[in-house]
Amino acid sequence: MQGRKHFTDKVVTRFRLSERVPAHNFYRQLAELIDWRFLYEETQAHYSHTGQPSLDPVVFFKLVLVGRLENLVSDRRLVEHCAMRLDILYFLGYEVDEALPWHSTISRTRQLYPAQVFEHLFDHVFAQCVAQGLVAGDTQAVDSAPVKANASLHRLCEKQPPEAAVPSMRLAGGPDREALSQPAAAVSTTPAHVLRRVANRQRQVQQQTGHLGARRPHARLVSNKTHYSPTDPEARISIKPGKVRALNYLCSLAVDTAQGVISHVQADLADSRDSVHLPEVVAHLHHRLLGHGLPLQDLVADTNYSSGLNYALLERQGITPWIPVFGKYKPAIEGFAYDAAADCFTCPAGKQLPFKGYDKNLDGSLLKLYRASTRDCRLCRLKATCAPKSNKRKITHTAYDPHYRRALHRQQSPQGQRMRLLRQSTVEPVFESLLQHYGLRRVNTRGRASAHKTMLLAAMAYNLKKLRKHQPPKCRTIALALPPPPPVTPLFELRTRRMVASRKRTKKAAPKKT
Repeated sequence: MQGRKHFTDKVVTRFRLSERVPAHNFYRQLAELIDWRFLYEETQAHYSHTGQPSLDPVVFFKLVLVGRLENLVSDRRLVEHCAMRLDILYFLGYEVDEALPWHSTISRTRQLYPAQVFEHLFDHVFAQCVAQGLVAGDTQAVDSAPVKANASLHRLCEKQPPEAAVPSMRLAGGPDREALSQPAAAVSTTPAHVLRRVANRQRQVQQQTGHLGARRPHARLVSNKTHYSPTDPEARISIKPGKVRALNYLCSLAVDTAQGVISHVQADLADSRDSVHLPEVVAHLHHRLLGHGLPLQDLVADTNYSSGLNYALLERQGITPWIPVFGKYKPAIEGFAYDAAADCFTCPAGKQLPFKGYDKNLDGSLLKLYRASTRDCRLCRLKATCAPKSNKRKITHTAYDPHYRRALHRQQSPQGQRMRLLRQSTVEPVFESLLQHYGLRRVNTRGRASAHKTMLLAAMAYNLKKLRKHQPPKCRTIALALPPPPPVTPLFELRTRRMVASRKRTKKAAPKKT
């Protein structure tokens, strides 16, 4: 007889959630892995002693961590997903018939807590990884990647010059409550000559035949110097090879090369070079590692972090920078010989270009200026090819040339090749995991501080999985004491020899099979 299951929706009279979640479940083990009670003291200063009870701080942090672990970006989807999972309900401390917090409560609580609370929780998880032996600390790999902001390119507004920026007023709830609706990013602070250069560049792009947006009068060319996002003023337009242009934040990440544990993460503005943010990353790394007695010895990064300022900073702190030299650096200038003792260049005509002073690059690094005399260049037969548009030859060279030469030597050594492979096998896979599996493909909040909180949560979720995976197995061992073997007597040894000899004679006398 064919059986059919008939479902009847009825009230369960006896149900214990702890009996339904097995002991090997991830969230059940995660609840026992971390002591979450310190969060009450961390968040106590942000609440009043009166009023309605708020959302439990431990529940909030567990909720947002579940969102990263389950690769959920939206708070609405997070609440719906948690309501259908018994193991997550047990992890949060909620019963089956108990309502979860509203998604708006999660959003407001995230805005209430400063980034320092999230950083303290990250440090707490990182300390657990150090205690389990997952962090060596001596070698760190640093990289960065753009993370899409919660804003659209289609809603960009043009910045106004300072003299034309009149603060607009709006009413907020009554005539006595007026607030400025124009953010600081709406006012252009770019110098006029830079704006003219940007306008000329955009005009050339529109006149090109095969360029995107060329010959289209309605096409709009945007730049961070001329436009801003009213939705998220701190988001920046950025593009990387293989990526589409979008409003992004820059996620700077440091990974310990021993077991791939994330040691630092921060949110930066996406319109700057990666090398600008390395001093801040190193300062946070140095402070966190020294707090656990782990000295930082080697730092591995890609070419985007190549800078004379960074080389000098790391070497001054006793850290070996394994950073490939940027392609624009040239150890020698063709045709010009350098005299280190006199600190001057000698041109092909035999004239000297002495050192004249220092200048600063856009990133703050120092440049050394060398200039020949006007009289020598005016009478030189090579002036038409050497300095055709100037009355004298000038050379601008980096002030960190010894640091660049040492970095180039390390880059070309066998150890440098091994360090390059080490970086590719540690920090790059970690970044890919965060972007694809830990909800970091897009930031669902607005503002740099909120983006920093989101990146900290994704890094914590990744480290928690590492920590749970490397937990020692809980097993019981029983030691049994066996009796010692009996001593070998001469009679026993003689019998053993006779038995072996008898077996050999039997094998020789046996007829062979044909």
